[in-house]
Amino acid sequence: MNKKVLIIIPSYNGTGFLPDCLSSLAKITYPKDDYEIIIIDDVSTDGSREYIRNNWRDIKLIINETNLGFAATNNVGLHYAIDNNYAYAYLLNQDTVVKPDFLQQAVLVMENDKQIGAVQSKLLLYQDQGKINSVGNEIHYLGFAFAGGYLLPDTKMAIKEITYPSGACTLFRVGALKEVGLLNNDFFMYHEDTDLGWRLWLGGYKVLLAPESVVYHKYEFSRSIKKFYYMERNRYLVILQNYKIATLILILPAACLMDIAMFFYSFLAGWWREELKVYNYFCRPKSWTKIIKTRKLVQQKRQVLDKEIIARFTGKIEFQDIQNPLLKYIANPVLNLYWQIIKKLIWW
Repeated sequence: MNKKVLIIIPSYNGTGFLPDCLSSLAKITYPKDDYEIIIIDDVSTDGSREYIRNNWRDIKLIINETNLGFAATNNVGLHYAIDNNYAYAYLLNQDTVVKPDFLQQAVLVMENDKQIGAVQSKLLLYQDQGKINSVGNEIHYLGFAFAGGYLLPDTKMAIKEITYPSGACTLFRVGALKEVGLLNNDFFMYHEDTDLGWRLWLGGYKVLLAPESVVYHKYEFSRSIKKFYYMERNRYLVILQNYKIATLILILPAACLMDIAMFFYSFLAGWWREELKVYNYFCRPKSWTKIIKTRKLVQQKRQVLDKEIIARFTGKIEFQDIQNPLLKYIANPVLNLYWQIIKKLIWW
């Protein structure tokens, strides 16, 4: 059986992270002949490329001519995996440290069933290794996405199905990616793993957590204003491309209510300019041409009903780094009540 794995690390100005990450990978227990590490650099300016060339000559380094973003950069690696007949591809963030048997444990879970399309490792916080960063991520029915189990104490867990896997530490079946497609380059960054996980389920594949495969993440919740543009825009892209039309119609009232609330809140939070950029994006005919084209491809490959998919979705946004009174006492109760009602109507 082909068990060859390509470990893909997208890198951007990673000199502060790569030494720990690559040193941990040098100690892994997976058979050396069955894996390769590839780093795709997004025009770093901090000496990352020189560090890799001088210290890790066995690692293949690909340098992008421009900053392609997280999605397209990972896709460079995924295309390499496809072209070189790898069975699996493991996406790993540069700001991680792995346990020696992380890859072996992930592959063991993957090999249990050919319908498993992705296996996420248990992602723990590097700064506080007794706490969880993600044990499988969650999707809110309006497209918001967040890490499942975040900040909860680490405990013994069983293998389980998850809604979507974190792009920071996930093993993908290359054959499944050939069928459902790779990450969406248009997303640039944020929600690209949400979209791919959703499409794997739509394509009839399973997405699982491998709890014995452990990766530590030097995670920081970014306060960059720029991220809000991509997070807002991309959550809309995810639902517009993956839901059936009838489901989109049902969630429309809640989406409009949330959109109004987000618009006014953006002024208080200081990212109203980014919110206006989102509106501007969806006012362009060119954007809708892309959305319709992508949507058509996704729906053609669909094997599963929305009824089965939405059973995994949540009506509440429960992520501690973005908690506030408006969300806790107004938005979550209202949106969750609406979801509990309309999801019973979805039979398609």
